Amino acid sequence: MQLREFLSYFDRDLFFTDLESTTKEDVLPEMVGLIAPKTQLKDSNLILDMLKRREQLGSTGIGKGLAIPHGRSLSVPKLLVAFGKSDNGIDYHSMDEQPVHLIFMIIAPPQEQSNVYLPFLGKLVEVMKHDEIREKLQTIETYKQFRVAIAGGF
Repeated sequence: MQLREFLSYFDRDLFFTDLESTTKEDVLPEMVGLIAPKTQLKDSNLILDMLKRREQLGSTGIGKGLAIPHGRSLSVPKLLVAFGKSDNGIDYHSMDEQPVHLIFMIIAPPQEQSNVYLPFLGKLVEVMKHDEIREKLQTIETYKQFRVAIAGGF
């Protein structure tokens, strides 16, 4: 996946730098609530239930201050990616037991013609392996700064 295509999945309207939640149980509904009015979500409760079921399989808090809640739902017509940042940190039950500061929420329809969900998820994990990218993302305030930081992972 090339940089231009990767960046095309991020939307300024789904960029939040001031998450208020302090727990995983609260941040998932907070983010779903923030994205619902800005997207074509058919049923935000269905999305939230799907994300909670996914978390029961194992935390999507993958460590180093990062969580990537994700899944498939009939409630979206195309791949949806939201970014949220918490300055204070969120108790997310991450693998490394450290607070989460960066959240990428990814929701895809069950059937995609473009079949981009898994390649996008894989590329995001690859980009986020870089300590300097995560560190930059923790200090950003604007969508432009976000795009520049993400582009540094390519």
